[in-house]
Amino acid sequence: MTKLKLLTAALLAAGTLTAAAPAAHAQQSVLRIGLAEDPDVLDPSRGRTYVGRIVFASLCDKLFDIDDKLNIVPQLALSHETSADGLSVTIKLRPGVKFHDGEPMDAEAVRFTLDRHMTLQGSFRRPEISAIDKVEVVDPLTVRLVLKQPFSPLLAQLTDRAGMIVSPKAAREAGERFGSAPVCAGPYRFVERVQQDRIVVERFADYWDKDKVTIQRIEYRPITDATVRLANLRSGQLDLIERALATDIPQIRSNPQLRLAVGVDLGYQGITLNIAKSDAGRQSFGRDPRIIQAFSLAIDRQAINQVVFNGSAMPGNQWVNPDNPYFQSRFPVQQRDVAKARQLMQAAGVRGPLAIDFMVPNNPEVRQVAEVLQAMTAEAGFDLKIRVTEFATSLQEAEQGRYQAYMLNWSGRTDPDGNVYSFHACNQPQNYGGYCNPAVDALLNEARTKTSPAERKAIYEKVTEILLAEGNIVYLYHRPVVIVHSARLEGFKPLPDGLVRVVGLRFRGN
Repeated sequence: MTKLKLLTAALLAAGTLTAAAPAAHAQQSVLRIGLAEDPDVLDPSRGRTYVGRIVFASLCDKLFDIDDKLNIVPQLALSHETSADGLSVTIKLRPGVKFHDGEPMDAEAVRFTLDRHMTLQGSFRRPEISAIDKVEVVDPLTVRLVLKQPFSPLLAQLTDRAGMIVSPKAAREAGERFGSAPVCAGPYRFVERVQQDRIVVERFADYWDKDKVTIQRIEYRPITDATVRLANLRSGQLDLIERALATDIPQIRSNPQLRLAVGVDLGYQGITLNIAKSDAGRQSFGRDPRIIQAFSLAIDRQAINQVVFNGSAMPGNQWVNPDNPYFQSRFPVQQRDVAKARQLMQAAGVRGPLAIDFMVPNNPEVRQVAEVLQAMTAEAGFDLKIRVTEFATSLQEAEQGRYQAYMLNWSGRTDPDGNVYSFHACNQPQNYGGYCNPAVDALLNEARTKTSPAERKAIYEKVTEILLAEGNIVYLYHRPVVIVHSARLEGFKPLPDGLVRVVGLRFRGN
């Protein structure tokens, strides 16, 4: 190789030569978004990943959305009215909306979709809207949701995948393959997907709000290494990236070609513990709740925040962050206490290091946290065997109970029910640890029937007390949501859920 070629290769590797940038920007109608993982199935009923929600934001409009203050606002719906007894919700739909296959988005489509969410094998939406008894078509643009009991989180659930409406014709024809080529009523329609490489969507000409959609095509590219994602953004190969490293924030802010948006996760980063999902769990954390308590006490959450995130994360011990109105201040984030942790391990009958199969998604930042946890918990008698696993595969492993501890982030929901019910109620689809306590179920179900925030918070206080003593999720922190985009991309508005809305985005000069 000549000296010139060697110099060129070195500059490209360092991200200082941007000869590729003009090529990337030659067509300003293509928006390239870098994702931290490859999404799972693109079916609103069966999808469960954060990055999947980002892609869905371009494909599938919802009945409702949120604004920057977490208020619920109409999207495919125009309005709603809840009956005085709280047992029915009547929704008026936006007229003239079409699915990507040209079929009308009407009341019958809403009925079909909600029924599908509740009955489809493998649906993760079922527990989110389980209070719905039936969906009635009042007229072509009006549906009535008849409830089994009052259900306060309902509208919040309909601001996410439970509220995404799919084409009945396409869903019936595709069957189990629907997630390979979804047909919804969003601003972009599905074009192609190459696993671990790209998802491509293009502007839907008949979108109901098409005047706000100016970019012709979007390419979502999964790049697990955050440093590589940022390098691709700086060189012009990408236009926007999600989950940049917190440690890179200073250099991002100093770059005039980049724009930064930082928020705090609505959800949490935690360690899901297998306590009864399989024999692997029953032989480790499932043996005695004191082992779980010891594990939590061995962790210095403040130290993790400083070492890994330069102080930009928010340490936590509950399913909502300390700034959330539902946070239980009676149970503050505990300090590390290795001596007490050792005592609990001895009381639980643990002799010698307790080996734990610790499954960790393949993400550099998460891997670093896992290594810090490995060192911390070793002092209390745990031997964490870190097993780095591709993210979608890790979810499958968790479903089968083939793990003992699982480093898993939940991106969060606007209503606290969305952060706790599916993970702790008995036999729910995202209860990967096999936890089941009828008393907790009763409390969670009671909280769903209350409309008063004060009443709900009082119920969740009882839930928190139980889960901190025996629950199968050890909460660690609430991560910073760091989204970075090129200065050429205009119109981006960060919202509290951390998702990338594409309506209103445009390239400068377009």
